[in-house]
Amino acid sequence: MVTALSRSEFDALAAFDTPTICNALELVVPDRRALGFNRRPLLAPVADTKPVVGYARTATIRAREPHRRGREEARELRLKYYAHVAEEPHPGIVVMQDVDGPDRGFGAFWGEVQSNIHKALGCAGVITDGSIRDIEAWAPGFFALAGSVMPSHAHVDVVEIGGTVSVAGMIVAANDLVHADRHGAVVIPHGTAAKIIAAAELLSHREKVLLDAARKPGFSIADLREAFSRMDDIH
Repeated sequence: MVTALSRSEFDALAAFDTPTICNALELVVPDRRALGFNRRPLLAPVADTKPVVGYARTATIRAREPHRRGREEARELRLKYYAHVAEEPHPGIVVMQDVDGPDRGFGAFWGEVQSNIHKALGCAGVITDGSIRDIEAWAPGFFALAGSVMPSHAHVDVVEIGGTVSVAGMIVAANDLVHADRHGAVVIPHGTAAKIIAAAELLSHREKVLLDAARKPGFSIADLREAFSRMDDIH
């Protein structure tokens, strides 16, 4: 059973971009310096979306060939998938792996209809190495990271639900806590949220010292040396 974060913890995490969260993870969980985030680039095609934090709802899809299920069986599987998406705790983030190999993204599962359905089910966004479409008709505020943008859904359908997936090299299990923005996504280990928030705040204060110094007219190496010294004093 996953213990849900408080609203204030969600808001605090979402106030930082994902690179800052990755930096904070290096302080709090040093062993995760080179894992837990996407290792290949993902697109952020939907404009004006803010960082999101949520619990992973995982699934795999394929689109290259038609599935062999009957209509009722296919519908029941899709409803089972939606039930997974709607599970507590909220908000969810769908992490969806396209298993079509080199043809991943051939058919788009995500578009106007799916973004609106998932938003209504308490989902904050999607991270997929597959494709999305209908960008102009996308559900307002629904976050997206995708492998590509494509026009057709082809034969796309759900294959498996609720397992461990790999999206752009990021390994995610159902109910993992995920932080994402236009840079990419990262898994936050359960039980570390408070420490991550504190570390992110500390890093932001330290960076501000350097940035304020660099933005002053006549910035010099001596100013940089002083800024480093002041930054080291921030604990």
